[in-house]
Amino acid sequence: MERLTDSYKTLLDNTDTSFVRYLHDQINWQSRLISILGSRGVGKTTLLLQHIKLHDNPPESLYVLADDFYFAEHRLFDLALKFYQQGGKRLYIDEIHKYKNWSVEIKNIYDKIPNLQVVYTGSSILELEQGGSDLSRRKIEYHLAGLSFREYVNIAERTNLRAYSLPDILAGGVEFPMKDLRPLQLLSNYLTSGYYPFFTENDYSLRLNGILKQVVEFDIPQFADFNVASIQKLKKLLYMLAQSVPFKPNYSKLERDLDIRRNTLPIYMHLLEKAGLISLLPEKSEGIKILEKIDKVYIQNPNIAHLLSSTAPDKGSVRESIFLAWMNVGHHVTASPVSDFESEGYTFEIGGKSKSRKQLAHIDPAKSYVVKDDIEHAAMHSIPLWMFGFLY
Repeated sequence: MERLTDSYKTLLDNTDTSFVRYLHDQINWQSRLISILGSRGVGKTTLLLQHIKLHDNPPESLYVLADDFYFAEHRLFDLALKFYQQGGKRLYIDEIHKYKNWSVEIKNIYDKIPNLQVVYTGSSILELEQGGSDLSRRKIEYHLAGLSFREYVNIAERTNLRAYSLPDILAGGVEFPMKDLRPLQLLSNYLTSGYYPFFTENDYSLRLNGILKQVVEFDIPQFADFNVASIQKLKKLLYMLAQSVPFKPNYSKLERDLDIRRNTLPIYMHLLEKAGLISLLPEKSEGIKILEKIDKVYIQNPNIAHLLSSTAPDKGSVRESIFLAWMNVGHHVTASPVSDFESEGYTFEIGGKSKSRKQLAHIDPAKSYVVKDDIEHAAMHSIPLWMFGFLY
């Protein structure tokens, strides 16, 4: 345990607290059991360490990685009990999905050490977790998305721009330091290499490629118990989607191309979505959301699309995918029978600066908007795409 403590102190000493992600202030840090899920690379580890450094008494807290060699011979519960007996109050466990039977151990800690607070992070794919122990009545679960455009600008330009509500954005009320910065130039950089917090470091593409490999070759197979052949089919599916998004589901063709059964394809799609690699846009309906009701498939964010596409990604697809990624944080989005998207009673058509309201002509102007990716200012129900990057 002493080695774990030394490692924790070293990480804490080297944690930068100059910028903290949007989710931090939304978390009820007093809860006994907190789950923070998110795709690889979005900054879950940094969020934990920043919170400890800024708001905890570090000697009363302990941060550990769930795949540390320490756990080759020690149980997580035993560590928690020993830490508590030595005066520990808060245990932070990173990448919990790498610990076998983790949900059973977390349940035991919760039930048998009631005065110890536990916070754990894990892959977003853990939303699908059904085995082990049911923690739904014990935990409070949060989801960390990739950087918003606002967060990207704040980090890249050392600004402190605030987030806005959807009604504020639809009113064109986002304030931006236009005298010093140009939002369209910054947005272009963000769409290529700004969705993940490590954009400030070198070799962004190499790091992102490594993350995708880890998700497809380790995270999903470990969760779904895939063999090598299934992993190859999953990789091929992701690559095929990247070349053809927005993809209108044609399952018969995909089944032939991938040589898989029809009842297997929905599983692959769902796993890729939960792992944060694709987005499934449901049709507008009152029924249960199942794969057969999916209208379009997108690569989850343009950074992944730029990495996987054999040519420059389609501009229209990039616009739509980032709008969907931003809106999905806090809003339920569906396809629209007359335009691209519907959400919160509003209809959205996505396009360039010459995009007209033709498709929205028969919809109440107060409830329909054209979202344009190459304008700086809002005018007459035309909203700049970049403003939606200030939703969080």
